[in-house]
Amino acid sequence: MRILLLGEYSNVHATLARGLSSLGHEVTVASNGDFWKDYPRDTDLSRRPGRWGGLLLMAKLMGQLPRWRGYDIVQLINPMFVELTANRITPLYHFLRHFNRRVVLGAFGMDYYWVRCCVEDKRLRYSDFNIGSRLRTDADALRERSDWCGTAKERLNRLIATTCDSIVAGLYEYWVSYQPLFPDKTTFIPYPIEMPQVEPKPFDGTLRLFIGINEQRSTYKGTDVMLAAAEAVAARHPGRVELRVARSVPFDEYRRMMEGSDAILDQLYSYTPSMNPLLAMSKGIICIGGGEPEHYELLGERQLRPIVNVEPSYESVTAAIEGLLAHPEQIDQMKHESQEYVRRHHDFMSVARRYENIYQQKKGGI
Repeated sequence: MRILLLGEYSNVHATLARGLSSLGHEVTVASNGDFWKDYPRDTDLSRRPGRWGGLLLMAKLMGQLPRWRGYDIVQLINPMFVELTANRITPLYHFLRHFNRRVVLGAFGMDYYWVRCCVEDKRLRYSDFNIGSRLRTDADALRERSDWCGTAKERLNRLIATTCDSIVAGLYEYWVSYQPLFPDKTTFIPYPIEMPQVEPKPFDGTLRLFIGINEQRSTYKGTDVMLAAAEAVAARHPGRVELRVARSVPFDEYRRMMEGSDAILDQLYSYTPSMNPLLAMSKGIICIGGGEPEHYELLGERQLRPIVNVEPSYESVTAAIEGLLAHPEQIDQMKHESQEYVRRHHDFMSVARRYENIYQQKKGGI
């Protein structure tokens, strides 16, 4: 098959492309590299700042359109798959829909249906937008709500979800956002991870914690809370805790800074580990973050429980870190189980085969 993967979130499309290519498919990734993270792509769609940047990007897209015809599959990372306004993306979507066989929408991150799930339907006990029945009021949450609800972005998302051939959700949270509304064409496929050929680093008595901070979204994602908890525990246990902090660094540097860690703190408000903690787990680094029972059930995992699940609070994160310090004899086993978890459910070749099956199904057959 000829496959075009448009857009990028946290290396999902770049990793999936390597798996699909290994299966013999012709795959093109066109994206902006997920901004400063700079993930690999075949066609660069990054936008320069300002209005001129938008005009230059539109000119580049116009030049690409003749090449974006005749694909068997066009997969969109998100309704906002290029750095243009929703109104400008709408005709681009219609073009892709008309001149290619099938279009797949990725439910991989922020969009209208995710906001709706959290704010209106409240299908989750907690999320980026709610804690129980209480809606979060931090600036990022309010901005995303106003950005996606009752706007051109909402209309675009509704259009694509209604008219695309398939919807693939990468996390439990996104699956529960789409599946009740589009049960005939929504499926869950875990994120792809390319397993490194490394053995977990044995625990040597010093708990090395790693946290990645996106400084523009720290409060929204809860890394501010997790960092404060880690700093407090480190202060109480001098010499027993080492904390590494990566602040808005490119992916290659982030990956280097992660090496040698024992645990990663990530995704305070999530039920599920996302791409960065999954990458860490593939290296035998324990995830302190989202690991709720619902996500294990969706995976069909009945044995492994390698994630140190936390509730969205400072106290819960503190207790999780203190728990590792109190039971150092369990750490090496948890590291091996973390690797096995990723190997079972996220190996990029197994994930690519699941995508291949979705791509080969007839419209409406999912």
